[in-house]
Amino acid sequence: MKDIRILVVDDEKRIVDLVRLYLEREGFAVDEAFDGETALKMISERSYDLIILDLMLPVVDGWTVCKELRKNHDTPVIMLTARGEEFDKVLGFELGADDYVVKPFSPRELTARVKALLRRTAARDDDENEVLEFPELFIDPSARVVKVNDKEISLTPKEFDLLYFLAKNKDKVFNREKLLEEVWGYDFFGSLRTVDTHVKQLREKLGRSKAASYINTIWGVGYKFEVEK
Repeated sequence: MKDIRILVVDDEKRIVDLVRLYLEREGFAVDEAFDGETALKMISERSYDLIILDLMLPVVDGWTVCKELRKNHDTPVIMLTARGEEFDKVLGFELGADDYVVKPFSPRELTARVKALLRRTAARDDDENEVLEFPELFIDPSARVVKVNDKEISLTPKEFDLLYFLAKNKDKVFNREKLLEEVWGYDFFGSLRTVDTHVKQLREKLGRSKAASYINTIWGVGYKFEVEK
């Protein structure tokens, strides 16, 4: 994995130094920031392949950094924090985080998660290039564009990924565990509510068009993308 640049954001220098040590051993280039404001400035000035982000940051917290990042970037994010409550995890995923590591952590495990997330991102970029069109709905994965009745709508990265996965596999039923595995790309632990939340947000953004009716709830099982014939 050459020419991969990672931004590590944490207010504890010893943690940043430890993470940097392990990542640089794997050949990654590492930049560092110790508060959220500096992180946002650095993100605006250069492109990163992945960001490791603490939640409890001074000046601007990690949730805000992630939320601002997701307005313009699809950069993979691993949240690294001492806050391990289920609510914090669900909120992190809803804001667009891709993985969540709780302190204290194993640097080797974190490095493995970084490499796995980078592989998934590369595979997604290579494989997801088929434009999908349905009545009142257009999805272009290369441009990450979704249009409803020829009007572009704004989706978070995970909302887009979920919609595209379901649409690409139309008429197939997926339970929540499978959707988390395929879309989020990790073995999820804890509540499955994050899938329901993303489906609800998708339906709201698709509005009153036919497209909103394509995502069907299969009670007791999960969800299916189905177009009326």
